Amino acid sequence: MENMNILIAGGGTGGHLFPALAIGEEILSRNSNIKIHYVGSAFGLESKVFPIKDVWHTLLPIRGIQRDLSLKSLLRNSLLPFRILRSFHKTNNLINDFSPDIIIGTGGYASALPLLVASTNKKNIPIILQEQNSFPGITTKWFAKRAKKVCVAFKDKKSKMLGNIVHTGNPIRKGLTKGNKSLAYKNFNFNNMYKTIFLFGGSQGSSYLNNILSQAIKEFKNASIQVIWQTGDTEFGKYKKHTSKKIHVTPFINNMSEAYAISDLIICRSGALTISEITVCGKPSILIPFAHAAGDHQTKNAQVLVDSNAAKLILEKNLNKKNFLYTVMNLIHNEKALNEMRTASKAMGKPNATSKIVDHVLDQKL
Repeated sequence: MENMNILIAGGGTGGHLFPALAIGEEILSRNSNIKIHYVGSAFGLESKVFPIKDVWHTLLPIRGIQRDLSLKSLLRNSLLPFRILRSFHKTNNLINDFSPDIIIGTGGYASALPLLVASTNKKNIPIILQEQNSFPGITTKWFAKRAKKVCVAFKDKKSKMLGNIVHTGNPIRKGLTKGNKSLAYKNFNFNNMYKTIFLFGGSQGSSYLNNILSQAIKEFKNASIQVIWQTGDTEFGKYKKHTSKKIHVTPFINNMSEAYAISDLIICRSGALTISEITVCGKPSILIPFAHAAGDHQTKNAQVLVDSNAAKLILEKNLNKKNFLYTVMNLIHNEKALNEMRTASKAMGKPNATSKIVDHVLDQKL
């Protein structure tokens, strides 16, 4: 185990990237002599995060299929075969040079090629998969039978996925629960006497959530409420005008632990990684599932928290300014309800998920 090389592939969105980073950090915390190399996409969030984290990495010139019918998307899709060939060549060279003992795939289009090369390599490199969602992604489905272990976040009796399935929970970013509240209030220029709402739509932001918040933002400004508003890169320019002493508008938050630390109420989507983070941090939430998620898994995720009194649920089809404001205002100043939700949320968290996953990884070479 002393001189292991581990390749961790995954990205495109934060839902695949942050588990990869969490697993890598946990491995190194146990043995700093292990060499870790990350693989992601030049078009994914990792292209910005890997340099900030200063980790050893390779970015493949590959991107996902564009599903809309615009001319721009059609042109991008026409380049896909060339991108795949270039990425395959780059991946093959990397694996030959780095000689990984294990490859970990956390999902997304950037992880498929390394897993494919590992599966066809004469060295018979073992692979381990980590699936964040209750509804398995395409990459997980493709390689589940080949994997030594498939670490899943949710126990799903209806799942027909084959393979050596182990229930671990989702890995979360290291130190996520250790945000310094005093420092956070200072960094966000906030007043600790006010209630704080944190709205975000995942690493890339949510146009839908941004729009509903923009309709209600005047009411928040006039109340004893301050808001951390993560818009995503694409729409930051559209909403940055709302920045004020009580409204912190930002495209992306690098230090999520501070944002969570001072948040009294989270408003967000209900992707698997988001659910894992807010429950480990023990935060009350208003969940607004993405209506077009595969298998409607976001609504299923949210319902689990609602059934445990850890969250409130608003479906997109029922969402408007009036019921959004009603739900938020009735909750944010109800300390009794918030405390009950905090307790319920904390009870659902799986803070040891990353450790369990790494146990399975390292067991392969002990």
